[in-house]
Amino acid sequence: MSGRHREESGDVGLEAAGGVQTLTLDRPEKKNALTGAMYGALARALRAGDADPAIHVHLLQGAPGVFCAGNDLADFLAASGGHDFDPDALAFLRALAGLEKPLVAAVDGLAVGVGVTMLLHCDLVFASPGASFRTPFVDLGLVPEAASSLLLPARIGHARAFEMLCLGAPFDAERARAAGLVNAVYPSPELEARAREAALALAAKPQAALRAARTLMRRDRALVEAVIDEEVAVFKNCVRSPEAREAFQAFLEKRPPDFARARAKGASDDAGK
Repeated sequence: MSGRHREESGDVGLEAAGGVQTLTLDRPEKKNALTGAMYGALARALRAGDADPAIHVHLLQGAPGVFCAGNDLADFLAASGGHDFDPDALAFLRALAGLEKPLVAAVDGLAVGVGVTMLLHCDLVFASPGASFRTPFVDLGLVPEAASSLLLPARIGHARAFEMLCLGAPFDAERARAAGLVNAVYPSPELEARAREAALALAAKPQAALRAARTLMRRDRALVEAVIDEEVAVFKNCVRSPEAREAFQAFLEKRPPDFARARAKGASDDAGK
């Protein structure tokens, strides 16, 4: 695979050079929020790259100025009515967990939800000073995904992980670096080149040894995959809750959610059954 093209099923740019497959989220008008089509395109690209002997490393980045605003809620609601976990999203998460080859990320600007949790499957993460990391799952009446309930506490400690996943507190680039979520912070104009430099350095190493070392460091793959499935099962229960429905409705109506009213209505509906 060589050259550059735009994935027909989503706003995902693909490029292969020097043993590095670069995946670029390219939907800047929506802050690179992921649709089902984009999830599917990413999953296919990761699996194809892992199977391609000419590819040694994956590099994930966003269109300049923004990394990923998370799941496109409007697309999710239109596709499932807000009642299920997107199968293409699940395919992407499983592709991340199953990667055999290193994954490098360059985060410029906003990273929200899955824009953060996908980074936990990366081996190197670089960010710009303007990067911001936020995981508002609980604010939407939902639970963490991508095995982040396991991987984030292991990476940055329970207290900081709880602050991110449950309080929904944003982390800036320097705090993310200090916490161990990010390897290094580079000025935005340098970020892509620095990340590519690291990816090319990995691609030039003895590949059998590199992959064996990565496998040894990620020996808990079966546990990670099991936690992904467990999170999806809990998500399916949560997404049907009155609070989640209120969060989605508030999003569509562009207003603050009223969870107290949603809980009261849910209790009233249950009593009337």
